[in-house]
Amino acid sequence: MRSEIVIPIFIASIILALSIGIVIGTSTIYQNPIPQADVEKQNEIISKVDVKSLIRINNETDLLEKKNDLIGYIWKDGGFPSSKMPQSVETATDDRYADMQNLGKIEKISISMESGVNSYAYLFVAKNPNNELLIYHGGHDGDFINGKSTIQFFLNEGYSVLAFSMPLLGMNNQPIINTEDFGPIKLESHNYLVFLESPEFSPIKYFVEPIAVSLNYIETKYQFISYHMVGLSGGGWTAVLYSAIDDRVTDTFSVAGSLPFYLRSESDIGDYEQTVPDLYKIANYLELYVLDSGQNRELVQIFNKYDPCCFTNPKFETYENEVKSALSKTGGGNFAIYLDDTHKQHKISDHALKIILDHIKE
Repeated sequence: MRSEIVIPIFIASIILALSIGIVIGTSTIYQNPIPQADVEKQNEIISKVDVKSLIRINNETDLLEKKNDLIGYIWKDGGFPSSKMPQSVETATDDRYADMQNLGKIEKISISMESGVNSYAYLFVAKNPNNELLIYHGGHDGDFINGKSTIQFFLNEGYSVLAFSMPLLGMNNQPIINTEDFGPIKLESHNYLVFLESPEFSPIKYFVEPIAVSLNYIETKYQFISYHMVGLSGGGWTAVLYSAIDDRVTDTFSVAGSLPFYLRSESDIGDYEQTVPDLYKIANYLELYVLDSGQNRELVQIFNKYDPCCFTNPKFETYENEVKSALSKTGGGNFAIYLDDTHKQHKISDHALKIILDHIKE
């Protein structure tokens, strides 16, 4: 299958990208125009991909097995951290959010993980709530302050918002780790996480465990009737992976977040977390999309047509119906894709926010 062949190429490309400072998900990437001959060649290759055969989910049993296998890969013998709680939770005073409307309070949630890696989340509790929680996850541009307008949009609608930055970014730390084979390494980039991989540990847990632990705490204190998840770029990738392993999330919205490997170009390589071979051998992107929307849940992908960063020419028509077909075998669910042509930025636009809200309220 093409996806099994492409992965090593992407890993090699990551090393090249790291050496010249390219990181997927930042708004500073400049995409050189692809020569027309290369476009035509790529289109020819894509047209020959047997997409249906890449989705190895034929019933609900397959779906549940893949979910359990993902959990086993991420947490090894420890299993899903269903009982783990945050290191601390405190009321936060953050002047950056002092002007926000319909905000009752902010709770700062602190999570500690292996090798000294930590994660901080903010729970923006709506003053006049609708008793639903919106999980917001930002991308590689750093702190979730960059998603302030998105957080405010949902607060205005009565949603409390649980906001995250990706590991090593925003308020999260960048510890120095001591490795037996390579010596001390400062974790300044997700690409460096490869040095922590072992049969006993997967760094992928850094991306998803903070969400699980925060929801564990929230369930002990609040009575939200549903959880929704929205992510931009690397946060959109995180939303797709997390929803695949935790069905507490009823609907997921990924903006400029990911594509199946066979559709990726050089500018859409993705860094460490997007290309770990052992992870995607368990569930490739097409299968993650099925996992997200299976069991009567929903996944919505939104791509920015003129995005200066990534996934500007997604060709999602090659897989949209195949994912929907797979869902019909697994007990149902909803999957939809939109192409946002209302702007030329790497962001969640007002148009995208309306699409998301309409789906949540359906």
